[in-house]
Formats: sequence, structure tokens, C-alpha cells
Amino acid sequence: MRRKPWTLAFTAEPKEVAGLRRAMRMHLGIWGLHEVVDQAQLCVSELASNVIAHVGAGTPATLAVSMNGVRLRIEVRDPDTRALPTLLDVSVDAEGGRGMALVDALAERWGVELGPDRKVTWCELATGLASPSGHFEGPGVRRAQALLELCTNTWTPCGTGEGRAGRAVSQESVITIVTDFLHWLRAHGCDVDEVLDRAQTRYEAELERR
Repeated sequence: MRRKPWTLAFTAEPKEVAGLRRAMRMHLGIWGLHEVVDQAQLCVSELASNVIAHVGAGTPATLAVSMNGVRLRIEVRDPDTRALPTLLDVSVDAEGGRGMALVDALAERWGVELGPDRKVTWCELATGLASPSGHFEGPGVRRAQALLELCTNTWTPCGTGEGRAGRAVSQESVITIVTDFLHWLRAHGCDVDEVLDRAQTRYEAELERR
């Protein structure tokens, strides 16, 4: 799977934070990174709120999200090179200052980069991926791969470097096996459409639980 970097310009206002969280959930869903959505949403909320609190409401800023190896990298860019995020030793009763402490707790690492006319506050989250273009391998994925390896000699996992031709071969292998199962269901008097609907419902429910 190719995970292309993306950016989103926003104005540092409290009402914008919810939109950033929705955008993060949508894009990470497309990337198949459901397991890190909650952590990523918390981090983007804190990084954006940090700009609002310490640079000023109304500041033009940018959210940038990319992969750095197998880590998810989240950046918030703003034009103020003086107001630097600080990790405070926050007491339990303190009302503020917990933002970067939360980022520090969730992220594998974080930092600040200064340029001539902007500041970049970033953090990187562990994804659990084995490779930058890889997939999470739950029990269903492992069972499917075992079946494909048993049934065909042409199977190669999608996204492992074979390019478009390799992915096409992998997809054709899957399509062939799914088609064979549909023929088997019909031959045994099953309602194929009902089975497909149930499979889609179960698949979507499992995605929601991740």
C-alpha cells in the first residue's frame, strides 16, 4: 500500500480542531492504520491547541502527515519561531501544560524544527507495521494468505515491491478464489447475494472494532 503524504491548511481556532481530528481519522482509515487513529487524533489535537494557546488564535497553520519508515509522522507548522513547545513537569492539580506531556507519552519521539520563517512541531507514532508499505496482519489476513498459498503458485502479497503488475497478479489470485467459493455456494443451494452481504457487514464491523 502506498501512503502518500498529505497536508491540510487550517486556522488556529478551537472550532478547527474537530475538523483536523476528522481528517486524521478519514486518511488513516484509507491508509489502513486504524490501530493508531485514537493516538493520532489526540496528538493532532494537542499540537493544534498548542498553537492556539501559545502562538495565538487565528494563526495560519498547516497539518502535515506522512510515513517516516514504519512510523506515522504528524507535523503542525506555524509562522512563529519564538514560541517553542516545552515539556513541563505538570502536577496532578495543574489546569494547563499537559499538552506536550500527553504527546510525549503517546509518541515514540517528538521535536521542534525551526526555519527562517516557520516552526514545525512534530511527533512520530509507532504503527506496528513490518514495512512502510505493509499491512496489519490479523488472524483473518493470515488465514487468507495461507489459503492463497495453498491454492495458487502465483500469489505474492500486494505492496511488497512488485509494482503494479505484481499487485494485479495478486488481485487476480484473490478474485479467482472468491469466484470459486461463489460457485461452491451456488452449487450447494446457498443465496450468494445474502452471503456476500453478510461477509461485507462482518468485515465492516471488524474494521470498526480496530
